[in-house]
Amino acid sequence: MLQPGQKAPLFTLPDQDGKEFSLASQAGKKVVLYFYPKDNTSGCTKEAQQFQQLSQQFNDKNAVIVGISKDSVQSHRNFADKYRLQFTLLADTDKTVIEMYGVWQEKKLYGKPFMGVVRTTYVIDENGYITNVYEKVKADGHAEQVLCQL
Repeated sequence: MLQPGQKAPLFTLPDQDGKEFSLASQAGKKVVLYFYPKDNTSGCTKEAQQFQQLSQQFNDKNAVIVGISKDSVQSHRNFADKYRLQFTLLADTDKTVIEMYGVWQEKKLYGKPFMGVVRTTYVIDENGYITNVYEKVKADGHAEQVLCQL
């Protein structure tokens, strides 16, 4: 897991439109980089909707919202359309960035261990340094928590 004060690892991934998104292209802006397990699941939908509801307030603070999961570009397109999400969703189907940021971890479901994305958010400043890390996030209310700490 990366820590505040570290330089955020740079990456390029396709967004929900299949266009390349590069973290380096966001220099001069704050980036709220949130990792989530899966499109169209209850917690992930709630979290995305809450980020969308507050998106203008994030924008007012010079912050862009970027969601990452291992879902495909098409899955992200469908998810964004269904819930009218207007921020960037990135497809990390081979888990390169997910692993780079340390969020591919062991989880348990009904006592049985499995590997998956642990809901985590990184806030990256205008110079590319991590300022905040939110681990094992509870979806409800998280977007507001991040906004308040910006």
